[in-house]
Amino acid sequence: MSDAPLTLDDWLAAAPRAGGDWSALRAAHARIALAGTPVYLHVASRAQLDFQLATLEARAAAPGALASMPLFGAPFVVKDNIDIAGAPTTAACPAFAYTAARTADAVQRLMDAGAVWLAKTNLDQFATGLVGTRSPYGAPSSTWSAAHVSGGSSSGSAVAVACGDVPLALGTDTAGSGRVPAGFNHIVGLKPTPGRVSTSGVLPACRSIDCVSIFALTVDDAARALAVMEGPDAADTYSRFEPGPAFLSRQPAQRLRLGVPDRMPPDTEPAYAAAFEQACAQARQLGHDIVALDFSPLHAVAALLYAGPWVAERYAVVSALLQSRPEAIDSSVRAVIEQATAFSAADAFVGQYKLRALAAQAAQTWTRCDALLVPTAPGHPTLVQLAADPIGANARLGVYTNFVNLLGWCALALPSSITPEGLPFGVTFIAPGGHDAALARFGRSWQAQAGQTLGATGQRHTSGATPAAPWPESEATLPLAVVGAHLSGLPLNGQLLERGATLHERCTTAAQYKLYALPGTTPPKPGLLRVPAGGHTIELEVWDMPLARLGSFLALVPSPLGLGSIELADGRHVHGFLCEPFALEGARDISSFGGWRAYIASL
Repeated sequence: MSDAPLTLDDWLAAAPRAGGDWSALRAAHARIALAGTPVYLHVASRAQLDFQLATLEARAAAPGALASMPLFGAPFVVKDNIDIAGAPTTAACPAFAYTAARTADAVQRLMDAGAVWLAKTNLDQFATGLVGTRSPYGAPSSTWSAAHVSGGSSSGSAVAVACGDVPLALGTDTAGSGRVPAGFNHIVGLKPTPGRVSTSGVLPACRSIDCVSIFALTVDDAARALAVMEGPDAADTYSRFEPGPAFLSRQPAQRLRLGVPDRMPPDTEPAYAAAFEQACAQARQLGHDIVALDFSPLHAVAALLYAGPWVAERYAVVSALLQSRPEAIDSSVRAVIEQATAFSAADAFVGQYKLRALAAQAAQTWTRCDALLVPTAPGHPTLVQLAADPIGANARLGVYTNFVNLLGWCALALPSSITPEGLPFGVTFIAPGGHDAALARFGRSWQAQAGQTLGATGQRHTSGATPAAPWPESEATLPLAVVGAHLSGLPLNGQLLERGATLHERCTTAAQYKLYALPGTTPPKPGLLRVPAGGHTIELEVWDMPLARLGSFLALVPSPLGLGSIELADGRHVHGFLCEPFALEGARDISSFGGWRAYIASL
């Protein structure tokens, strides 16, 4: 329906604030019930829907309650390996099905924020696959082509968002299941840092690295959902919520160094290779630098996920069923999971040692770039191609996804372009763990520039000037002004960078300061002093320093320097380096140079 709400803002505008007309939401529920399989495996009953709406209305009646429900009246659907109390969880295996006693933490947080669940969606059985076809309930196809796979394992969730049924859907992502379906359906797939969102109430695939992922039409909507869902959970022993920086770049203009593969796999589809070149050109047009990287260490990590002992985590979940009723498990899924029986306990430790070594190599990636830019997949197989090679065609789809969770990184899949064949092409940006808020902030600007349609709805993307609220949490920082050896590119700048500080702006002090070259300092340093008269404006940089690392930085500051309050040219005050007056006796006044860089250049 062209007039149906699509984005979260559309749905929030459609939700009644004092009871009454829930017609838009009931219409969405009716469309989902009519659609049924293969996209939806269980639809909320009329009684379950009525209970949710009555609960929302009762909560909303309390003064100020709506402020605590930023998703009030927004519908969502849930992949059917995630529990909702009173609803069946099948993992696309009827012989394994059970009725959940408790609601998964991620789902509960959405409901506490006012969202309404409408259905549970199809998936590759036991979340094992990237194609979306390994289900006894049928195979959803891409919303752009009935002949092509939807991507998996979160197939139904991606299709539900792409066709405009709901603005949000939850998937899971172990090897790319929250990213590949996004790419094949022209939507956003947000995969958080492992541990940022609780996986309690999620049937594990590989419990140690599983993530709950989010599908949405816009980055803003995905980020708002993440902001609601993120946080520690005592019930999840793998929960580790550690907010990171607010921005990816350490440059004030947010110019990024984007790492790309130095070579594409030989089986990359030509249309996808051309589309990726187009995406790289777009990045350059936006002012970013493209850095070609050797992805060999990342591919070696990826190989561990299915060719290494981690497949034993999948076996741990279904071993009883596999032994008692092997025929109940999809043949391709069974072939993957049965590999676990070839690994010993010693193999598991050898795999861990290998991962540690490879992770150390992979960490060097971030010394050369701020984020990775990759195709979400190397191609888009048809159902016919998959039938001819069910294992191989699936495995090829994970070339840019399988390594991310093993390394503890976060990722954001975004629509990029449409190929000449009329199929969607998506890219994925990958960042270090904890950089979720920064990655989403960058992603919203990329999506706005790309100007693509919203899924398969035909409507164009529009974006507000500022990020929607709420936004995923980033770590608290303190603005810190530096005037000398800590400036960008100078000898002590690394002390800021290694603590995760980011450059906020370049500016000057108020015209009330003098700058002196301190004698006998290594490396050479200046001293800044506020004076009552005869002062100058002095160039400086303001860096955002994470508060958690401020103490270790201050411990490095030698006498006679100290931290004080510095007035900027526009009247603001920030903390920064000042010098004790006694140390300036006999020091050269270099204020006329206007800053330390100009003075150094004069030498």
